[in-house]
Amino acid sequence: MTGMPSIDICVCTFRRKELADTLHSLVAMDMPEGYRIGIVVADNDEVPSARELVSGLARELSLPVRYVHCPARNISLARNACLDASTANFVAFIDDDERATGPWLKRLVETAQATSADVVLGPVKARYGAGAPGWMQVGDFHSTYPVFVQGEIRTGYTCNALLRMTSLSIAGRRFSLERGQSGGEDTEFFDQVNGAGGRIAYAPDAWVEEPVPSARASFGWLTKRRFRVGQTHGRLLASKRSGVGRVGELARASAKAGYCFAAAGLTAFQPVSRNRSFLRGVMHLGVLSGLVGARELRLYGNEGGQDAA
Repeated sequence: MTGMPSIDICVCTFRRKELADTLHSLVAMDMPEGYRIGIVVADNDEVPSARELVSGLARELSLPVRYVHCPARNISLARNACLDASTANFVAFIDDDERATGPWLKRLVETAQATSADVVLGPVKARYGAGAPGWMQVGDFHSTYPVFVQGEIRTGYTCNALLRMTSLSIAGRRFSLERGQSGGEDTEFFDQVNGAGGRIAYAPDAWVEEPVPSARASFGWLTKRRFRVGQTHGRLLASKRSGVGRVGELARASAKAGYCFAAAGLTAFQPVSRNRSFLRGVMHLGVLSGLVGARELRLYGNEGGQDAA
């Protein structure tokens, strides 16, 4: 067994009772053959609030579980603690409110093997409760998929990802502590991986499920989230542009925001189309905010738990 390649599944947590369901879903998966699999749980609370739960589960689960306490209410610190604790060939990230499906890890690994990609992303499929608005469920506003630009994926997310830790574009890289409470640290991380020559692939069948709690099943939450996503993108653009280039990006973001809000007005009586266009407009306003260096929204470290994944 010691000569086998290995995978660590990393879960960052902050006062979330759903963690138990996440860990149970991991041991119920179809395991990729020829790999040693382990789990690392990084607790981001000031006190080790998840230690007792994880210790109890570790005694009953069929996969080895390691617990790491990394207090700071900074999600980047937790993600980095996972990377520091792992010596595996691959690291997979899944959120503490998600549930792995049977083929999840196996499909990620198969795609990594077939493509030799440095990173493989899978989809996150939202599961809505009965109280979620109809337009939200029909339009599926909470599921997560990679964005393709001219046929390639240029950034990613940690809610469903497999990292090849021997990759030159990943080895030694860590998540930005400055973004650990605003969010967007994963977008920046994978943007830098791509910029260093790393290739990001997509495994459409490697999906996980994420229940949408009532606190997130609102137009207000989506608006805040989209604005922050735009801010991160704007900050990344600003770091690569100067002078005339930045002015050009400001003009483009302004035009896109105007177009989206106009489209929302034209579809005022079609809730799905209207809200989708409006939220895209909000995202472009966030891009403008990021380009001019405005302070980013804080989405992590709130009393009730991590407010965004």
